[in-house]
Amino acid sequence: MAKSKKAKNKKEGRTAKEIEDYTAEVPSDAYLWTAFGAIGVSLTLKLFQKDHLALFVGQWAAPILVMGVYNKIVKVEGSD
Repeated sequence: MAKSKKAKNKKEGRTAKEIEDYTAEVPSDAYLWTAFGAIGVSLTLKLFQKDHLALFVGQWAAPILVMGVYNKIVKVEGSD
């Protein structure tokens, strides 16, 4: 229980706060469509037999979606 009280008293760092302020302006749909775009580009590269590049670009989708979820949480709950 003591750990949870300590965690609640901590504040975000200046850099994190600035990043959150900047990304809060980005619509949540942008992350979703960017992830779908990465999947589409990956599929296209795969069709052109650029297998390594297709795999590289295809792996962008998951981190982009995670960033979108984080952005949504910060918008709803706030950072501090």
